[in-house]
Amino acid sequence: MQSVAIIGAGITGLTAAFRLRRAGFPVTLYEASPRIGGVIQSLRKDGYLAEFGPNTILETSPKITQLVRDAGLESRRIFPAPEAGARYVVRYGRPMAMPGSPLEFFTTELFTFRAKLAVLREPFVPPRRDGAEESIAAFVRRRLGQEFLDHAIDAMVAGVYAGDPANLSLQQAFPKLAALEARYGSLVKGQILGARERRKRREVAKDRAPKFSFDEGLQTLPDALGEQLGDAVKRRTSVKRLTRDGGGWTLALSHPDGDFSARHDVVVYAGTAHQLAGLPIGSSGRLLDLSSFSGVRHPPVASVVLGFRREDVRHPCQGFGALIPKVEGFSILGTIFSSSLFPNRAPAGHLTLTSYVGGERHPELAALPEPELVEVTLRDLKKLFGVNGRPTFQHCALYARAIPQYNLGYGRYRKLLDATEAEAPGLYFAGHYRDGISLGDSIISGCQVAERIEKASASGQSAPA
Repeated sequence: MQSVAIIGAGITGLTAAFRLRRAGFPVTLYEASPRIGGVIQSLRKDGYLAEFGPNTILETSPKITQLVRDAGLESRRIFPAPEAGARYVVRYGRPMAMPGSPLEFFTTELFTFRAKLAVLREPFVPPRRDGAEESIAAFVRRRLGQEFLDHAIDAMVAGVYAGDPANLSLQQAFPKLAALEARYGSLVKGQILGARERRKRREVAKDRAPKFSFDEGLQTLPDALGEQLGDAVKRRTSVKRLTRDGGGWTLALSHPDGDFSARHDVVVYAGTAHQLAGLPIGSSGRLLDLSSFSGVRHPPVASVVLGFRREDVRHPCQGFGALIPKVEGFSILGTIFSSSLFPNRAPAGHLTLTSYVGGERHPELAALPEPELVEVTLRDLKKLFGVNGRPTFQHCALYARAIPQYNLGYGRYRKLLDATEAEAPGLYFAGHYRDGISLGDSIISGCQVAERIEKASASGQSAPA
């Protein structure tokens, strides 16, 4: 079996290492920091359980289900209560429930009559066939109108990417939406007709996929994978250089105890785009140029987790949470009703609200000192949910480079990765800078790169043709 080196012990790297180890490959996982799991962090303190990164996993693929089962965590999965499915979008300065059915859509106050009429008209809007790249803002404006963009899609984009719909590429950031128009000529038609094809592929649309976590938070998953990988995980070990020679790869490594090198047949890069830009990679006697990845935008995002006494919050806060469009003028991007979503996230008689600040909308706010960040968040929570008391729990986490933005032109980065893999056999790229930014996407990316390596090994190649 070929020896595999994996760079980066986030969830993609851990998943790939776990899958390959189970398939019999000798695997070494190199992680520069002292901890594994990347942005997945859970904290249990004073009766609260706080998540600083993602809050849920969407079970969009059987690959995710299989990973949880193989990791021995099936019995520790927890699911939201049925009432936690309610979602809110802020309009007129207050959270309004998103409609869950056609009847609710046509009776809601969230959208005007003109916006509702635009949805009825959407199947008759001619599809764009010129193949040109388009921003998500231009796409929505063309098919559904300005109101839908301002009061629904802008909020959704802030909640998913912390991004700007005027900059995000439809084809790169939301490829399934682009595919619906390309294949069916309409979003409405595509949602109806495409459901049958998703069932055949055993896939679930993200808006309908089951959400889950674990009894002690999402960190349970990377911790379990790391425990089973054991000493194959090398913490505090950074990769300084990759060099391909003699059909294999030499890694120049750095550890607090000293520098050293290691030899592997295959290398998987599962780190971040901005780190990739600074990693020297040599193949066939020359350096590969990946410096352009320094241009991938990663706006800062701060997670603000606050606990309150139940009687100090007027809003019931039952449901998933609330997203906030830019036109509403608030500082926070949105709030998750964490203690409503899953049990045991707050002490009895209390609740937990997790808010996000920064992104492309207000990058300057994310880096505020914690006391100021908390006050900014409290001002918005007071207006939105009637929060009057002081927090009984608080924890802030700053991600200075948070979510990679799949902006217009992002396809050139993916093409460069494809070309680099073809030029440097045995080198693979996986992770949220390539295969989608959600936690589920990252898990699937780790599974897929492991499958590619298994297939290439079975065929006697260093890399698949």
